[in-house]
Amino acid sequence: MSGSSVLFDAPGPRARRISLLASVVAALALLGLAVWLFVLLAAPRDSGGITLPGMFDASRWDIFVDPEVWEFIGAGVLNTLRAAAVAAVGAVLLGIVFSLVRSSTHAWLRIPTAWLLEFFRGMPVLLMMLFILLVASTGAFWAVVIALIVYNGTLIGEALRAGLAALPRGQREAALSIGMRHVQSKILVEFPQAFRQMLPIIVAQLVVLLKDTSLGYIVGYNETIRATMYNLSSYFGNRYLFSLFAVTLAIYLTINLSLSWFARWLSRRTASGYRKGGPAGPPAGGTADPTSAIRLADADAARLAAAEEPDR
Repeated sequence: MSGSSVLFDAPGPRARRISLLASVVAALALLGLAVWLFVLLAAPRDSGGITLPGMFDASRWDIFVDPEVWEFIGAGVLNTLRAAAVAAVGAVLLGIVFSLVRSSTHAWLRIPTAWLLEFFRGMPVLLMMLFILLVASTGAFWAVVIALIVYNGTLIGEALRAGLAALPRGQREAALSIGMRHVQSKILVEFPQAFRQMLPIIVAQLVVLLKDTSLGYIVGYNETIRATMYNLSSYFGNRYLFSLFAVTLAIYLTINLSLSWFARWLSRRTASGYRKGGPAGPPAGGTADPTSAIRLADADAARLAAAEEPDR
């Protein structure tokens, strides 16, 4: 018996017919919406007394035959990837430090770190970028990178801390029994397991980090959106705004969907490893948001602690 059949009965013939009808109606509605949107975009329009051709007219896309346009777009994409790469490395390293300090046995380290993490998690990323740019007088690149490191480092740190808490208590006890100290046990025995367990969640958070680089547009960083939607549209005119938007969207979708696919593949791979005998890991089949994963790992930690309590 499957797990889903325990929760609800299998649909009967009437329910299946209703479901099929609803699916057909929804598909037709979506198709009609797509056709309406296509006709709307393809129709000529007036702008300031001038009739402009439709969005799919060749004159709206002729700038992309210019190699310099692609060089300009490529520079913006490289700036986006450069900021994301530096911020990703920094966020993972900061998250490792936060997770180890947050799970420390010393209250004078653990409690202030918890307050600091809550403060950074509650602060908007854009506000953090503006604060760093205005107060610290850094360039736009470092304002974007530092803000992304701090914000995403807190989430990665909480995910790793939850992964450490979800490990069976026997892992630490076995390490201590062979003469390791608490710090050695945490770094050499527990942390590698927690990192592997939370790796899909970390990758999913790095996808969010890459998308958040677009906030650099506000602080003047020449990333992809600023290079296309602001600089190129200002130079060539608003008639190319839609085509620039479409190209920018295609670039972001290509990068983010590739990373999301990698995160899902990594989640399935690690989940299959856990099913062969490792601790419970993230669910396969999707990339849950990091906050949900932290809550699930905390729940696992509480369940393990309750199960081991009678053995004390």
